[in-house]
Amino acid sequence: MSYSVGQVSAFAGVTVRTLHHYDKAGLLSPSDRSHAGYRLYSEADLVRLQQILFYRELGFSLDEIAAIFKDPQVNPLERLRARQRQLSEEIARLQRLAEVAERAIEVQKTGVSLTPQERFEVFGEITFDLSYATEAELKWAHSQGQREAMARATAHTKEDWRRLMGEAAAWRAELLAAFDEGEPSDGERAMDLAEEHRLHISRWFTSCPPDMHRRIADDFVADPRAFALVVPPSQQRPGLAAYTCKAVHANAARHAGGRTDSEEEGR
Repeated sequence: MSYSVGQVSAFAGVTVRTLHHYDKAGLLSPSDRSHAGYRLYSEADLVRLQQILFYRELGFSLDEIAAIFKDPQVNPLERLRARQRQLSEEIARLQRLAEVAERAIEVQKTGVSLTPQERFEVFGEITFDLSYATEAELKWAHSQGQREAMARATAHTKEDWRRLMGEAAAWRAELLAAFDEGEPSDGERAMDLAEEHRLHISRWFTSCPPDMHRRIADDFVADPRAFALVVPPSQQRPGLAAYTCKAVHANAARHAGGRTDSEEEGR
């Protein structure tokens, strides 16, 4: 029994144009023609079409399907196993993206609602990078410190943010002065500034022991977005991120050899 293009289109749920495309690509040429020259598909053609649609549903390209049909040495089972691995990887990737989207929603909830003018007044040139904040939230999702920091950030009032950012701006001015004046990164002045930054985090977000502070400072060097939250790009100098990171590490080493973290925070 033979079927017209229109009938096959209706059976298979594909357009006539798609069937013509498969014909031109050499994937599915009708076995016969009517007296008027119209394409006629046999039962065997329909079976082949089912195979094509099956492979297409799994994401195979037309070239890959053609290779399976044309080369008798090609093992369809191996192709399917390879595609299964690819699909599993894609599923895992999409699950990660879904988690990132969920974290982004949580990140967006933090902070208070500000008008553009108020945001500039409070944050100045410090910009909120959603991509970086989301990655950080995802990276430290199981960290108690991250959860506490997010909760406290959410609870801050507009006045809290004004005080917080004012304190950060004053500290930043001191850091830039120390750097511009050539103070060594492991000197007393630089280490004291690193300590002020550590205590600033503890006051406003979450307890920040020296080891955690080192990891935060390592991000200053590894990711420009992290350091931009501390010093806006317009105020940065070449080497400043590394200088700040070294000062934090020196301060952490000072803690390890002297006062305890709890003693220092109780001052």
